Amino acid sequence: MTTTPESASSTQRDEDAVRRYVEHLGLTLSQIGMQRMPARVFAALMTTDAGRLTAAELADQLSVSPAAISGAVRYLEQIGLVAKEREPGSRRDHYRLFDDLWYATFMKRDRMITMWRDAADEGVSALGEDTPAGERVAEMRDFLSFMIKELNDMYAKWHEMRAEKGR
Repeated sequence: MTTTPESASSTQRDEDAVRRYVEHLGLTLSQIGMQRMPARVFAALMTTDAGRLTAAELADQLSVSPAAISGAVRYLEQIGLVAKEREPGSRRDHYRLFDDLWYATFMKRDRMITMWRDAADEGVSALGEDTPAGERVAEMRDFLSFMIKELNDMYAKWHEMRAEKGR
């Protein structure tokens, strides 16, 4: 068993187990719809104690080409999961996950759901709420309105829970 401290923490990491977990998490994410390489890059960033990695470090860790990393991080940046940063005087970009990642991700989804709900509301107006199509679109609108309310309540609870844990 290889154990290497990745940070100042007193906890030792089994790097072979971490590599297997990165592949498992990447596979799981790809099975639920994320592209395979971005899923692996996301998993690698989730599991680094440093909190950030360069493209070269990601390529080395995942045994892939720099081009594969470039496409993956570009995709992850576009969907709002990863930030690119560069230290002054450095020529290397570092990639890191956003702070409060889950909240930020779902807030972006919340905006999309709101847009979808608003479009459904326009559809109800155009179709007429008493028509079969209008009833279907109204049900979609009502469900999306329900989701928005419930998600907002969940976000508030999440922040309360984090505050209780001191995060």
